[in-house]
Amino acid sequence: MQVDMNISIATPITKLLGIKHPILLAPMDLVADGRLVAAVDAAGGFGILGGAYGDEKWIARELDVLAHAKTRFGVGFITWSLAKQPKVLDRALEHKPMAVMLSFGSPVPFIEHIKSTGALVICQVQSAALAREATAAGADILVAQGTEAGGHGASRGLITLVPEIVDLVQGGTPVVAAGGIADGRGLAAALMLGAAGVMMGTRFYASQEAAGAQAAKESIRKATGDDTLRSIVFDISRRNVWPAPFTGRCLRNTHLDRWFGHEIELLRHLDEESAKYLAARQAGDFDIAAVIAGEAAGLIHDIPSVQEIMDRVVHEASTLLARVIAT
Repeated sequence: MQVDMNISIATPITKLLGIKHPILLAPMDLVADGRLVAAVDAAGGFGILGGAYGDEKWIARELDVLAHAKTRFGVGFITWSLAKQPKVLDRALEHKPMAVMLSFGSPVPFIEHIKSTGALVICQVQSAALAREATAAGADILVAQGTEAGGHGASRGLITLVPEIVDLVQGGTPVVAAGGIADGRGLAAALMLGAAGVMMGTRFYASQEAAGAQAAKESIRKATGDDTLRSIVFDISRRNVWPAPFTGRCLRNTHLDRWFGHEIELLRHLDEESAKYLAARQAGDFDIAAVIAGEAAGLIHDIPSVQEIMDRVVHEASTLLARVIAT
């Protein structure tokens, strides 16, 4: 890691991805669209399109946006869902992404095919065991995701998970930290733990360019980390329960408070509650519909541009790291 007075932090990630800052955009479903990815690229980071469950029409439209913007980009998929519709991966690879990110499931069936096209493979992992599997399969970058993260994840805290995985790979594969990071303190801390960069989701969700509803962004701005909860309530409500051990973190709301700890009862009333949930999502009613955000919400107090977010994070981290180097 090198820090200079021109506010740049050079790490193996910046070199590998050809970016100015070691900051990646999390591939948030529907939120990380072409516009947000392009904004992160323009600000010096690396944007990853939220391919999620593989909605071909949405992905094709957003890839066209990126093609016109002439942006370097990645595409992220939920691995266990991709296994059900592998053709969507081929559609994405036709657009020559710089990287494909695989999360939540074994990457082994896909890595060789992705790398044969020249794309890098980014694997998000939530445990040392998953890191070993991804590394053995040939992952180019590991994202160590702590339980603090918004959306789906597992149970390990970031502050021990990152150095454990860094020690495991012994410098052979760059590790990116994800979960609870929204400012320069988080970036500096991740680098000190041995990570080569960070991935941010919730912080970029609450940005001007993100595709999320303004009301959802305002909910993040007003929330504290205490206002988030990891559960399976919103998965049940939208009839999309994930395989173990993955649960989803979102902001607490009336619906979550009503059904958390009462999931069996929710299943008994699923027809009625699922219909209510779907209607709430369509109407932007976030008393019922989930705002998928992590504990980093407590560090977010405004909704600025991506460029402003990037400038702040890098400046603060550079200042902190320079202070450490000076001593």
